[in-house]
Amino acid sequence: MKSSMTLEVSTPALLFPAISLLFLSYTNRFLHLSALIRTLHGDWLAHGDCIARQQIDNLRSRLVLIRGMQLLGAVSLLLCVVAMVAVMGKFPTLGVAAFGTALLLMGASLACLTWEIWISGGALRIMLSAVEDGERRDQVHSQKKA
Repeated sequence: MKSSMTLEVSTPALLFPAISLLFLSYTNRFLHLSALIRTLHGDWLAHGDCIARQQIDNLRSRLVLIRGMQLLGAVSLLLCVVAMVAVMGKFPTLGVAAFGTALLLMGASLACLTWEIWISGGALRIMLSAVEDGERRDQVHSQKKA
């Protein structure tokens, strides 16, 4: 049984608004992390703070994921254009293949986003641990004085 899928030019075009919004989100995340890294780097240079170093390591992982998200999203958008051109040029098989690949790459980009959101909590855990460790040191220090 042969299944055939017909693809219209408007179908791949549906991804354009979603991809634009995702790129805006990805770019905002990248810019925010860049500013944070510059601040933490300055703190680390000034104080040699090991917490700042842990934060920078966490942020490095997140930047790699964001670059991957951007790359996968860009290739997905390019393949949507290829799909639309293929459909207009009467190459439906190429159009369906390009669009299917674009969808897979967009899914991979969203998977990277999900992973990046998950590890972004790691940066907060580092800060919370530092606060808790500081409170414990203060309690032990005040108990020794008493």
